[in-house]
Amino acid sequence: MMTDGGKETGKAGNIPDIRMIYPSLPSMLGKFDKYARQDCFAGTTREELVLWQQRMRRLLSGLLGIPKMETCPLNAVVEDVVLLPGNIRREHIRIQVEPEVWMPLYLLVPAGADASTRPFICPPGHNGAGKYTVAGLSRYQAVEERIRHYHYDYGMQLAKLGYVAVCPDCRGFGERREDLADAQSLETALGGDCYRLAHMGIPLGIPVAGMLVWDLMRLVDYLEERQKTEALTPSGLGEHTAGPGGPVPEAVAGPETYPARSGGPAWDSRKVSCLGFSGGGMQTLFLAALDERISLGVISGYLYGYRDALLTMNRNCSCNYVPHLWEHLDMGDIASLIAPRPLLVQSCREDRLNGPRGVANAVEQVEIIRKAYELMETPGRLVHEICQGTHRWHGEHLEIHLGQLLSSCD
Repeated sequence: MMTDGGKETGKAGNIPDIRMIYPSLPSMLGKFDKYARQDCFAGTTREELVLWQQRMRRLLSGLLGIPKMETCPLNAVVEDVVLLPGNIRREHIRIQVEPEVWMPLYLLVPAGADASTRPFICPPGHNGAGKYTVAGLSRYQAVEERIRHYHYDYGMQLAKLGYVAVCPDCRGFGERREDLADAQSLETALGGDCYRLAHMGIPLGIPVAGMLVWDLMRLVDYLEERQKTEALTPSGLGEHTAGPGGPVPEAVAGPETYPARSGGPAWDSRKVSCLGFSGGGMQTLFLAALDERISLGVISGYLYGYRDALLTMNRNCSCNYVPHLWEHLDMGDIASLIAPRPLLVQSCREDRLNGPRGVANAVEQVEIIRKAYELMETPGRLVHEICQGTHRWHGEHLEIHLGQLLSSCD
């Protein structure tokens, strides 16, 4: 037997016999309590709240690195179009969000969609191969398993309810992986490259969350631009460039040519909404807070206090971490920037991401948001749905909640 410092360590090559550790977390929790949330709203009037929202949007935009992002023409390309069961038209499109940066997406357009239809941007979360789960491509076994486990096909669920659903790949997922081999391997295809993006961006002052939010802002630009184009050229596809692959029939159904549509705009860009689960909820939170063109938000599985959920549970994905953010705001403060626009927050009681105190961590943040809506005299535009079970999306009552939120705006 070998010894090290008088202690027996077992066979040669075994790890050191450590019986006590000295972690940094207790100290960091103390620093959080001392320095966090210095810019929370402290006023008492609606006018003060509106001024605070304007200041915080500027602050948050800077923390996310938005001023460093670069605009360019959208250069939309249609890769293929198929007609799915239920007469839902699925367009595979890519748009240019920055010079040399492309965002592929699926656009789900239900039958009967017209210039009054509400479009939902549906950003994906983790562990679902990006847009494939959200758009409901269940013919792939690994994708189908994630859809079943997380109820992940919320884009398709919205399309079946009659809404237009826009299901993008966020950076690092699906067709936006950094290495092609990672997109082609079963072991890695469902994951993402957030840590690589963080290593690239954070030293430049551009955290991953800022990249994702910028891309979604460009997606709103696309919805606005295409609506205007189709109003002028009601061809069903507007002024898009045809992709190299041409039309591709769906495996279960679909013609060999582009399915016809009645022509004219298929959505109302004044009604652009955003619904996301988990990491998609994070994107929805930041997008709706910063971009007032988002008329309604649905945040599922991602609204809780930073101290419990991201500091104590510090093994979460690097896309969650924005330098200096916690010094200024907590999640409830950020979501207060959405008021008075309609907002549905969905939490699950047994979601481990709530942190060690459970759903109480989420409830505390919703109460911060509720005060903003009350000050705006629009308390009915905030709904907090607490569901049973673990980390997953719940669409069972979505139609009811959306009806309630939209009626509160009448």
